[in-house]
Amino acid sequence: MVNYPYPNMVKAVACLLFVGGLSAQTPEQERRLERLEQRMRQLDPSFTTSSAQSWEERLAALELKLDSALAGARPSDPKPQMPAPEPAKEPLSLLSVKGDYESSNDSESRMPVAGYMEAHFNKNRGEPGQADFHRFVLLFGHNFSRRIKFWSELEVEHSFVEGGEESGEVALEQAYLDFLIKPYFNLRAGMLLTPVGLVNERHEPPSFNGVERPFVETFIIPTTWRELGFGVTGDLGHGIRYRGYLMSALNATRLSAEDGLSASRTSGFEASFRNPAKALRVEYAGVRRLVLGFSGYTGRTGNQFLSVNPAVSIASVDGRYSYRRFDLRGLFANTWISQAGKLNMVLQRQNGLGANVGSEMRGAYIEPAIHVMPRKVRQDLILFTRYERFNTQHRMPAGFLPLAEFDRKALVTGFTFKPHADIALKFDYVLNYNASSVIRPLNALNLGLGWWF
Repeated sequence: MVNYPYPNMVKAVACLLFVGGLSAQTPEQERRLERLEQRMRQLDPSFTTSSAQSWEERLAALELKLDSALAGARPSDPKPQMPAPEPAKEPLSLLSVKGDYESSNDSESRMPVAGYMEAHFNKNRGEPGQADFHRFVLLFGHNFSRRIKFWSELEVEHSFVEGGEESGEVALEQAYLDFLIKPYFNLRAGMLLTPVGLVNERHEPPSFNGVERPFVETFIIPTTWRELGFGVTGDLGHGIRYRGYLMSALNATRLSAEDGLSASRTSGFEASFRNPAKALRVEYAGVRRLVLGFSGYTGRTGNQFLSVNPAVSIASVDGRYSYRRFDLRGLFANTWISQAGKLNMVLQRQNGLGANVGSEMRGAYIEPAIHVMPRKVRQDLILFTRYERFNTQHRMPAGFLPLAEFDRKALVTGFTFKPHADIALKFDYVLNYNASSVIRPLNALNLGLGWWF
């Protein structure tokens, strides 16, 4: 019988699926999947996959081969004696448990555990540097049956939480049930990440370059943006997959010219569901190493404290491409806010300060990167540069003037070093610009250490 390195390969496949998710194909995950497929072919020449298959189909084939080997089947046998194949299931487990976790419909239930963490050092020019253990996140899942699965993400921010003080927080980032019906149609309900943009659903430190998340996906698209909701997910084949949700809406009282949409998330706390928001994301991954995405969102943001009920709508397009040692990603996002003039007047009466919210916000970025170390080396060094342009007052309602300080640009350049595929040491320097000749933003130096498991 062939001696497979089962524990290491099972762990590698699980790590690919856990934190990135089935739809989270990144160049690093693609490289790891190719290495695993090559190792499996060396151990079992009968194992084959096709480049025409989707990323999920290749992972499923690899999992079935591992399950077969772990069950005692001999790869050298042309027709191993096995039970009839069962419906495909997500390989979500690192740890199998029984007893209290056993389902009446399953002989074995699975409780996967994963997580990610990151620590930062940030220094604005002319100011003292600050160190912060920014995030400690644990992810837990459970298979009630082959068709009902649970996933959650619990985060501690800034390492210390004290009631009533300006310090960290404990936040529930995800907690939802999946009801698997067909590959092209499944149901999902709970605390969901809003499927808009590149980073919001894939925000683990090793999955993106730069210590901090992109400005565009902070001010124009909030992050990490989660809301209560329910909806449908599926893979339509030919590389097309989608997620569509009805979700709790943003909070208009937290909109501002300085922070854009970043503070308007309700995060599932006393969230308004009077007029649920609609969110949709469609991705195309039918060409190898290329993923294109379109995201749309619209929802009313008023509440019982406002006499106005503005709508916030977002449209974004994004793409990721990898060729040999070169990576490229980019995003464009536009946000529309209806009744922005009335909202500004209401907020000024309530707070005594003008929020000066724009009727339209816009942002875009492009990020080329290159892997400078040979493929045969287990470590990876990625040099990158990201150019961002974002304006939270791209259009203003009648009677309000834009401020030049909110028409901003940033050039972020640095590197990501990975001594292991799941560990990232990051450095970047940020050149900040705006259109104002009076208020000038500060440049910044950032260091980061992040990992997932």
